[in-house]
Amino acid sequence: MGLSRRELLASGAAAATPYPTHAPSPSAPRVSAPAPDTRILRGTIPPGAPDFVEVPLDVPPGVRELRVAYTYDRPPAPPGVPGNALDIGIFDQRGTALGGRGFRGWSGGARGEFFLRADEATPGYLPGPVGAGRWHLLLGPYTVAPQGLPYEITARFVFGPPAPAARPGHPPERARGRGRAWYRGDCHVHSVHSDGRSTPAEIAALATAAGLDFLNSSDHNTHSAHAAWAGVPSPDLLVLTGEEVTTRTGHVLAVGTDPGTFVDWRYRARENRFGRFARTIRDAGGLVIPAHPHATCVGCAWKFGFGEADAVEVWNGPWTPDDEVALASWDAGLRGAPGERRLPAVAGSDFHRDPDRIGTPQTVVLARDLTRRAILDGIRAGHCYAAESARVTVTFDAVGARGEHAGIGESLRMAPDAEVLVRLAVSGAPGCELRLITDQGLAVTARGQDALEWRTTPARSAYVRAEIRHPAAGPPLPGAMAAFTNPVWLPSV
Repeated sequence: MGLSRRELLASGAAAATPYPTHAPSPSAPRVSAPAPDTRILRGTIPPGAPDFVEVPLDVPPGVRELRVAYTYDRPPAPPGVPGNALDIGIFDQRGTALGGRGFRGWSGGARGEFFLRADEATPGYLPGPVGAGRWHLLLGPYTVAPQGLPYEITARFVFGPPAPAARPGHPPERARGRGRAWYRGDCHVHSVHSDGRSTPAEIAALATAAGLDFLNSSDHNTHSAHAAWAGVPSPDLLVLTGEEVTTRTGHVLAVGTDPGTFVDWRYRARENRFGRFARTIRDAGGLVIPAHPHATCVGCAWKFGFGEADAVEVWNGPWTPDDEVALASWDAGLRGAPGERRLPAVAGSDFHRDPDRIGTPQTVVLARDLTRRAILDGIRAGHCYAAESARVTVTFDAVGARGEHAGIGESLRMAPDAEVLVRLAVSGAPGCELRLITDQGLAVTARGQDALEWRTTPARSAYVRAEIRHPAAGPPLPGAMAAFTNPVWLPSV
C-alpha cells in the first residue's frame, strides 16, 4: 500500500449523516440487470457531496448469499488537492436509522468486495439471513476530486435455501492473572475486520510475543470481530471487545464494551449527537477514549470536546509532534480549577500492519486482577502509565513524613506545608532523561540515572507526574517519549 501509519488513520474513515443540507446531490444511481441474479448500479458523487450516500438495493426473496463488488474512478488531482477515496458498507431491510438497527457491515476503503450469508460473512460484515426487501449500500466519499467520483457497484444474488445460522461465541472476560498487579495492554488494535492485515489469531500471537496481558479489539465502525475472538487468545491474554468510532470530526475508542455492541459513527460534532453514543458505550460497560486527538489526517482531529470522555489517548504509535501536542493539551487540562474533571491518559499502538508493532506503545494498568472490569476500573481511575514497550518498567509514588503513601493516579492528602518525597525509578530505558512535571511546569530532570527523588509540598505542587524521554535529537525540543505516568495528586487538607 505504501501508506504511513498516520495516513492509515484515515482508512475505514466514517461516512456521516447527510451534511450540509445544501451540498450538491450525487447523481441518482443507474440500475441495470444483465442477468436475473445481478444488479449493476452506477452514479457520480460531486465535490461537496454529503458525508454519505445511500444507494438502494432491492433484494428479492429466496437469496441465500449476497455478493457485492465496487469500483470508482481515480482521476489525477492537482497538486495539493486530494483525489478520490470512497468507503463502503451496507444496511439491510431494517433500515438505515441512526443507531444501526439495520447495520450489516462496513469495510471503509479496505476492500473492493464482500459477501454475506447466514453462516458467514467477509470480515467487517455480520453473518445473518439475507432477507427480502430494500437494502442500502452506504457509500462514504472520504475525499472527492474536482472531477467528481464516478462509481460502479455490482451486486450478485445467490439463490437457494439459507445456510445454517452462525452461533457466535465471544472471548472470556477473565484471563489467568497474578491478582493485584500491573498489567500491560494495547487498547488500539486493528484486524482484517477493518483495515488491518492480521487475523485475530495472528494478533493474539503478536500480543503475547510483545509481553502484553490484554488488548482491545478496535476495528473501524464495526463489531464483526467480536465473535472472531472466541477461542483465539491463550488463557493468559485478556481480549476486550470494542470499536474505533471514526466520525468525520474525530475518532473515539470504545474500550471493553459488551460483546456485540455496535456504536454508530454517522454524525459530526455540531450535530450534538455524540452524547447519545457515548452513553451507548457506557451502557455497554465500556470506556469512552478519544483517539489521537491532534492527528492531522482528514477527519481525525477530535472536535467533540472532552466532557463525555473517560480517558484520552495521548500517545498513538511511534512518538510524533502531534503526540507532543496531545501531551501538552492533556497536561493543561490537569491544571484546571479544583473539582474539575481530569482525564487519565493512555497509549495505544494503532496497529494495522508492518511496520506497526503491537504494544508500541502500551498502557500499563494497576488492576486487582486480569478481568475486563478490573482493567477498565484501573484505567478509569488513572492507575496507569504509558510505556514504549514491555522492556520499560516505571515505579512512581509519593510518601509523607509519617509513611503516608500514594501511587500513580492516587491522592496524598497533606497539610499545605507538609513535606512530600516524590520517588521515580525506571528500568529498561538506559540513557534516558528522567523528568518530573507539576502544575507549575518542569520541576526537575536527571540524565543518565535510573532513579530520581525530589521533595515538594502540596502548597507548591498540586500534582506531580513523570516522563522518561530519549535524548533530544534537536534541542531545545525534548526527546521522544519512552514512558510517562498519570499524576500523583497532592491536595492539601
